[in-house]
Amino acid sequence: MTTRDSQGRALTDYPRPSVAVDTAVLTVPPGGPLSVIAVTGDGDLRLPGTFLHEGETLADAVARSLAEKAGITGIRPVQLHVFDAPGRDDRGWVLSVAHLAPVRMSRLDAETRADPARAQTELLPVAALPSMPFDHNAIVELAVAELRARYAERPDPFGLLPEATFTIRELHELHEAVAGHPLPRDTFRRLMEPQLEPTGSLARGTVGKPAREFTRSAA
Repeated sequence: MTTRDSQGRALTDYPRPSVAVDTAVLTVPPGGPLSVIAVTGDGDLRLPGTFLHEGETLADAVARSLAEKAGITGIRPVQLHVFDAPGRDDRGWVLSVAHLAPVRMSRLDAETRADPARAQTELLPVAALPSMPFDHNAIVELAVAELRARYAERPDPFGLLPEATFTIRELHELHEAVAGHPLPRDTFRRLMEPQLEPTGSLARGTVGKPAREFTRSAA
């Protein structure tokens, strides 16, 4: 028996949009600015994405698109927003569920070395993006805002630092790269240090007095 609504329509009587997922993979290269992964498609650069398959969850579609188009596996992106402007895609009525995936640069390098043929990507500074198709620039803008909001209050919440232990200086440099502007050192230290656990070790190979090393607090 077909269930109908108050107007006598069945579910199949309503038009159905296609559903896509697009992911802004953000990272910080050593000494570099906050950057996003882009892949080549139809002669332009765009975010890794795909259409949702029948019976597939959004999370599974994101994982599939990142593995197939960027060679990235084993991460859990954050769902951000549904982009649903009727004319956003010239191919038809397409909704895009945007995601954020912060990934440590060393992990991206390892993925590329493991299977270079699957990782035909470019690393683009978010402050100097080219024009991308659909609303991918807006997706990156939203993802960057979300990442910066989280890094404003917590020490490296997505684990972008290359090592589990780090100095305040290394943490500060990472947060400045994410923020895109200088952060006052004393203010930063007062905010972040109470959220860190000292390891009891000192950093080696640094100029001047060895700096204390920390890890992120479990609390």
